[in-house]
This record gives sequence, C-alpha cells and structure tokens, in this order.
Amino acid sequence: MRRYFGRKLSIYGLTFFVAVTVNWMIPRFMPGDPIESMVARLTMRPETVEPMREYFERFFGYDVPLWKQYLNFWGALLQGDLGTSVWLFPRPVTSVIMGSLPYTLGLLLPAILLSWWAGNKFGAIAARNRWLDNTFLPVGYLLTATPYMWLALVLAFLLAWQFDLFPLAGAYSVTLRPNWSWTFVWDLLRHWFLPFATLFIVAFGGWAIGMRNMIIYELEADYSRYLESLGAPRRLIRRYSFRNALLPQITGLALQLGAVVAGALVTEIVFSYPGLGWVTLKAVENLDFYLLQGVFLFIVAGVLVANFLIDVVYVLVDPRTRLGMQGRAA
Repeated sequence: MRRYFGRKLSIYGLTFFVAVTVNWMIPRFMPGDPIESMVARLTMRPETVEPMREYFERFFGYDVPLWKQYLNFWGALLQGDLGTSVWLFPRPVTSVIMGSLPYTLGLLLPAILLSWWAGNKFGAIAARNRWLDNTFLPVGYLLTATPYMWLALVLAFLLAWQFDLFPLAGAYSVTLRPNWSWTFVWDLLRHWFLPFATLFIVAFGGWAIGMRNMIIYELEADYSRYLESLGAPRRLIRRYSFRNALLPQITGLALQLGAVVAGALVTEIVFSYPGLGWVTLKAVENLDFYLLQGVFLFIVAGVLVANFLIDVVYVLVDPRTRLGMQGRAA
C-alpha cells in the first residue's frame, strides 16, 4: 500500500509541476502589456509615464529574460511568495486569494457533496421505480447537458429579476458590514443560494443518471441473480447493488472535480460573487499575470489534493483494491 501511494504522489507531483509551468506560460502569451495598463491607470502626466514604467518592470521582474523570470517564479513559489497584484497594487496576491477563497469553498463544498449524495440516493430510487424512472430520465439528461452559465442566467432572471426572491449579485448587501449577527448571516445565505443552486442542479442530474444506470447493471449481474435464486431478501440484494454501484461514482467524483470547479468560476462571474471566478475575470481584464497564476495555482492544487483524497477513500471502501495491493506486495 505504501508503494501504491508513493507512486500516486509521484504522479500528482509531476502533474503539479507541468500544470504550474503551463500556468506560468499562458498569461505571458496573452495580448497586451500589464505594466502599460497599470501605468495608464495610476498616472495622467506624460513625463512620469516612462519612469513609472521602468520602476514597475523592475518591481515585477519583467526586465529580465523569460527563462530567468521562470526560475525566479519557482524560487518565489517555493518560499510561499505568489507576487504582488497588478490590479490591486500593492496588495499581495496571497492576500487577494485568501479574501476570495472562502466564498468559492462555501459554494463548492456543499454543492459537490450534497449533489453527489442526493443524486446517488435519487438515482438508486429511480432505478427500482418504473414511473419515477420514466419521468426523471429525460429530465436528468437535460440537466446533465445544461451549461452552468445558462442555468445561472435563467435562475437570475426568474428568481432574482422577475420574482425578486433572492438578490441578483454580490455576496451580501452593500449596506451591511460582515459580522456574526443573524441579519448578516441570513443576508449572506440569500446571496449564496442562487450560485449554489446552479451548481447543485447541474451536478445532481449527472450523479442521478449515473447511479440509476449502475444500479440497473448491478441488479442484472450474476451475483444478484444468484442471491435471488437462493431466496435472499430483495432489500439485501438492492443494498449490495447500491454499494457496488457506489464505487464507480466515487471514481466519477474525482473525474468531475475539474468540471465542477470550472462551473463554479463561471457561476461566480454571472452573479458577481466575489470568489476565485470573479477574481479571475478581474485579473484577465487588468492583465494581472501574478494574480492569474495564483488563482490557477490554488485551483490546480485543490483539484489534485481532492483527487488524492478520493483515491485514499476508494482504497478504504473497496476491499478488492486492498486485497489486490496486498497480493502484489506479496
């Protein structure tokens, strides 16, 4: 088992290295000059433009060759320094990300976990209820194919614009200050609901369809027919079928993490929710290389860590994997 996880860590480490390198390269191929954009925003006097440009090029390290910029980037990264934001100069990138990260995690964690749990439960029920199966199957496929941005726009138009049930944008009302009062918490939840509902609904359809298909497959498997011929209770057969069908869903959770994170970023932009998605948009608009690198770094690291944890959970819940690993070790 130690060798298995050592190999997994090596693969994830290599993936992280390649992803961070690509992450460093992509912003530098974007059209535009971040220093020029920043200088134009900070000064109006022509005689100060060139001195300020030279100063910021030295400050951000753009006055050296690309290969040296790359080495400097890794040197700073290993020290925990993600640089200074061009958009919010002189605020550190780490500070900007830490201010937005709780909002993104507050959307992602409940949406991923609740949609996975509810989708698997509902799919298992639909697999053994013909009426519910015939009713939900087309709806589930429709939800799975729905783009996050489109559903976010529909919910914003109907529930926020037309019926005024929820706020349209932001994380809380501009008239409130963050505190632990019930008034602020309730206002925070009302702003949170529409972005959360967008992520939950799309993901729910996919998990329900996946579990429904897996349950039907497991109920037709040889072990299910054998248990049925022995007179085992139908409820016991369904319980075994559900547990076996859950294993591919755990693997699917790891595969879908990237798509859910991308959906969260797009959803935050639609609702102007101040998470990493909204920060990414502002970084692109302001050609903020360091902030883009920092956001993508957090996303890549988060997805890789989550995938590794899911690998660990899979080994713990599937005894066949553990037996196979012990057999190879022997």
